[in-house]
Amino acid sequence: MSHVTARDWWKSAVVYQVYPRSFADSNGDGVGDLGGIIERLDYLERLGVDVLWLSPVYRSPMADNGYDISDYEDVDPLFGSLAQLDELIAELHARGMKLVMDLVVNHTSSAHAWFAESRSSTDNPKRDWYWWRRPRPGFEPGTPGAEPTNWGSAFSGPAWTYDPTTGEYYLHLFAPEQPDLNWENPEVRQAVYAMMNRWLDRGVDGFRMDVVCLLSKVLVDGPDGRPQLPDGRLERDPLGAGVVDTSRYGDTTPLVVNGPRIHEFIQEMHREVFADRPPGVLTVGETPATTIEQARLYTDPARAELDMVFQFEHVDLDSGPQGKWDIVPMTMLDLKHSLNRWQEGLAAAGWNSLYLGNHDQPRCVSRFGSDDPAHRQQSAKALATVLHLHRGTPYVYQGDELGLPNAGFTRLDQLRDVESLNYYAAAVASGRSPEDTMGALSRKGRDNARLPMPWDASATGGFTSGSPWIEVHPLAGEINAAAQVDDPASVYAHYRRLIALRHDEPVVAHGSFRMLLVDDPQVYAFVREYDGVRLLVVANLSSDPGVVADLSEVAYDDAELLIGSVQDATPGPADPLAPWESRVFRLA
Repeated sequence: MSHVTARDWWKSAVVYQVYPRSFADSNGDGVGDLGGIIERLDYLERLGVDVLWLSPVYRSPMADNGYDISDYEDVDPLFGSLAQLDELIAELHARGMKLVMDLVVNHTSSAHAWFAESRSSTDNPKRDWYWWRRPRPGFEPGTPGAEPTNWGSAFSGPAWTYDPTTGEYYLHLFAPEQPDLNWENPEVRQAVYAMMNRWLDRGVDGFRMDVVCLLSKVLVDGPDGRPQLPDGRLERDPLGAGVVDTSRYGDTTPLVVNGPRIHEFIQEMHREVFADRPPGVLTVGETPATTIEQARLYTDPARAELDMVFQFEHVDLDSGPQGKWDIVPMTMLDLKHSLNRWQEGLAAAGWNSLYLGNHDQPRCVSRFGSDDPAHRQQSAKALATVLHLHRGTPYVYQGDELGLPNAGFTRLDQLRDVESLNYYAAAVASGRSPEDTMGALSRKGRDNARLPMPWDASATGGFTSGSPWIEVHPLAGEINAAAQVDDPASVYAHYRRLIALRHDEPVVAHGSFRMLLVDDPQVYAFVREYDGVRLLVVANLSSDPGVVADLSEVAYDDAELLIGSVQDATPGPADPLAPWESRVFRLA
């Protein structure tokens, strides 16, 4: 692939996310591992993807499935060894593919050596590597209300935990086992940059940075002369706890998202880690609650920060006033308008990450497509067609290329995710019915995306020879890789065609984007244009048959069908669309 060494090679690339715990198990312990990934690389090479994004495999107590890192420089034995990671890098590079590691540097595990030192005494040299604060004046330490601020955790409960060793609280925007690093401390930043450089020296090709927009917090002067984190305005917690006691938890977003020094920190990271590297490294920032304007600042090449960010606007469209679990109706028009805003907003400067699902989201076919078995496969193809033909870098989450839907959870014992389990306990305790709570978890819980990858129709889906850590998808016997890789009409084959088109047609990577029929609630249509080449994309994102797209604003005579989702059909642009049918044309 000649494009992989160009400065902006990632514009023509497709990234595939592997959640290692659930991808493939090579040793029969029921948990996916590096050996399993290595055994399945031919599958990814055949799909045509350029980059493997690996969710965390570092040493971890697994309070949040590896997003709580206790040693940044070693592999957890659950997943294998450093030698196997080196082997994975070598095998990927031999195939012309790259490895992007997940990097979690807003917080560490509470089991990290840095935190063990930090909590040991108030005068330890690493004390200021984390956010330690005294109890609120007038309250008994360790009792409700004594927390230094009224911040709520994204995983339910307060964002502060009392540590009796020194009589102070430490901050954790997520689980108590995930204390936040203090990025105001330059020693912390230099330690992180040195670790990142060692990974790049080892052969890693870049990083996807978890909640990177949270590194800078708002500070005010405290009464004791110490910089102080302020209380939040008393509203819901927008990081997603869902159930919020408004008398206790304030709105943290203005205080922790895209804080006052965030761009300074990211530019410093670029200088210290990436600036002098040869072309080929990829930097991606996960940035919840980030606006188009902020995303442009992060991804404008002239600013030397990140190559692209993950924004959350389109995956928050079904979240109501009380957050993630307050599920509200979402229309296809909502999705279209959101994605179009981002296409327009980053057209002149910046770059889009294109995704509909990942390890933190429910399955995209259930959320944005159709769970109806009659339409599931076509809707998976339609969503992929629309997404992959946008301007930006597409991300494929494991199993999306098979059209995997949600699992349809009905019982709490089917779940493993700390976010879901904590929410269930908090919601039921606050008076929400167990049935309603379980219904919300079934629709939006993260475990939907974390069930084992179905490789074949066997009892464990070919994932493991042992007992899987979480139950196999109920449709694994029907929807699996073995059933699709050689079927030209499969969702997998459709993904292959879309990925090949991005590689072969510069217009897909570099072309302008113009939405057609902006307010049509069913038809999703747009034109891409570059260097005299024009592509027309038309899709029926509904289950209604016979939908006709009004394409009168486009000259489409002699259009050539490049990719159609209905096998052995050669329709024209204006021919009626079957339910969830999608087409890509080259215009004369």
